[in-house]
Parts: sequence; C-alpha cells; structure tokens
Amino acid sequence: MAGVYISYPFCAQKCTYCNFASGVFPRALEAGYLDGLRNELGKTEWVWTPETVYLGGGTPSLIDPAALADLLVAIPGSPWQEATMEAAPGGITTELASTWRNTGINRVSLGVQSFNTRELARTGRKHTAEVVEREVAILRAAGIDNFNVDLIAGLPGQTLESWDDSLDWVERLQSPHVSVYMLEVDEDSRLGSEILAFGKRYGAPDIPSDDQIADFYEIAVDRLARAGIPRYEISNFARPGFESRHNLKYWRREPYLGFGADAHSFDGKWRWQNPESIEEYLRGSKPERTRADAAAEPFFLGLRLDRGIDRGIDADWSAFQPAVERFIREGLLESSGNILRLTRRGVLLSNEVFAEFI
Repeated sequence: MAGVYISYPFCAQKCTYCNFASGVFPRALEAGYLDGLRNELGKTEWVWTPETVYLGGGTPSLIDPAALADLLVAIPGSPWQEATMEAAPGGITTELASTWRNTGINRVSLGVQSFNTRELARTGRKHTAEVVEREVAILRAAGIDNFNVDLIAGLPGQTLESWDDSLDWVERLQSPHVSVYMLEVDEDSRLGSEILAFGKRYGAPDIPSDDQIADFYEIAVDRLARAGIPRYEISNFARPGFESRHNLKYWRREPYLGFGADAHSFDGKWRWQNPESIEEYLRGSKPERTRADAAAEPFFLGLRLDRGIDRGIDADWSAFQPAVERFIREGLLESSGNILRLTRRGVLLSNEVFAEFI
C-alpha cells in the first residue's frame, strides 16, 4: 500500500549538523508555502488510498494546527494506519498534542539528537533531557504512545560516557522506536563545511574520530537489542510492531507521493523530485521523471534492512553476481539460502557496498 510524504522545510533555527534543504525563512514565505501545499494536494488524482502519512522537514510541528488540519483533510484514507509528525523538543504542549491526535497524527518523531546539555548547546538545540521526558509524558497522555527518538553518534565533544547517558535516557523513556545516525560530514551543513575546512567553529575540532563514532554505533546496536529494541534497518531500531510503516516503504520500494519542496515520489516504475528551493517550488516548476532501476535498487535499498533481500522475490542477483561474491569473500555480505544480507562489518561499510550497485 502507498504512503504520502509532506515536506515542511521551515525551522525555528538551523542546527549546525543539518544538511537538509531546510532553515529559517520569512514568515510571509511560510504562508505562501502552505498555500502551495494545499494547491498541490488539491489537484492530485488519487489512484490509490494512502495508508501512511509522514510530515518531515524542517520542523513540521511548527505548523499552525488549523493549517495542519487543512492539509490532512485533503489526503484520503483517514484514519491512516500510521501518521507521523516530526517535532523538535521544547514546544510540545498538552493542547498541541491533543490537536495532533484529533487530526489523525498517531506517531511523533522527536529530534532529540542527544540528552547531553553541552552537546546540544553546541549544535544550536535548546532542549534538555528533562524537557524531552516531560513532552513524552504529554504525548502519551494525549494517546500518542508511538514515538521515535533520534540520536546522532559523532557530535562535537561526545564521549563514551555521554553516549551511554543518552542511551540510558532512551531506556528510561521506554521509547518504542529509536533512530541512530552517524554524523554526516559534507558541505551541506555548517558543521560539515567547518570540518572539511579544518576550522574551529561549531566544535569542529572536537568531533570524535571515525573509529569512535563506529564504536558508539556498535554500542547502541548492542544496548538497544538488550533493551528489546532490535535493529531492523541500518539506522532504525524498534520494539516488535513499532517499526516505521512509512519508512519501510522506501526500502521495500513501495509507492509513495511527496508534496512540497524537495519531496520525492515513486509510483513503482518512475521516480521524480520536486524542486529543492521553496521559491522554485512555488513557481510551479515541473519535476523530471526518471525510470527506477528495478535491478539495482533492491540492493542499495533492500540491503539496508536487517532481513536482507530474497533472491527471486526481492531481486535477481545474477547481474551483480561477481560483486556479490566479492563482498561475501570480504566479509561484508553473507548468504543463507536465498537470503542475502549485510554482515555486522558490512553495515559499517555499507556505503562502499551500495556504491557497487548505484
């Protein structure tokens, strides 16, 4: 079944590590953007009924409740099996959580990143561990028991002790879903640009080494598994039954429609992407369609899942047999019957594996 993604690229502040097409924009532009989303949703011919909705960003939790209701009412299928709102801790109130629940939101993804106050301050985030704890209680009281906690391994000044403390908080909150991302260093974020330039701003000199970041990730894999939150995708961990139904569509190559700036869509055969900039999106620029690579995509998407891919059902291995055999010899892939999956070492070097199939 299909899903819907809504991009809301507006934030209260731009975090140093963020490499998404989001940021702080004029209020007038925000109003025009909401009109653009309503227009795009309103002219959509729904050939199927969505079962999941995901509002990402940016910080979609900043959307005015009345405007949010206008957007969601235009999407068929309510109540959806899963409707996720990304939210920045520090602004969730009892009234807001109740409004979300009444409009169909039944899952919230919290951009926590760290429970360490010093680490958070250096990224530009203003919440504390206690704020997150309070707002999780608010969500649960509003009937939203399904929530995710984002963590980043590799923040400036992060240590084994502070990482363990963040994982302690995850267990204390009994989070049903956790996402663990290793810090991405590229020119699309302020922190990444500073690291690449060997600069000193944003705590760039205090970034943990690649080996330390890998250790943090491996520690999270083991600790979360012991806590009953096993990994089901490279960056995602969940208690049984709490896996993200929407995000699984991406890795399983199920159809979804994206609305808003930089939003992606896939109908099973074709892929297309809306313009990245808000201004170009509002001008109505048409995205170009490209045919999906049905042979290669199962490898660099499906192999992200812990279950791996099934020969003949998910993918035909024959076209990539030499690469598959080489990665098996190198200990990055393992094969059992018809199943091919990343090894534990292969997960850490997954980009090298995926590059062979892109």
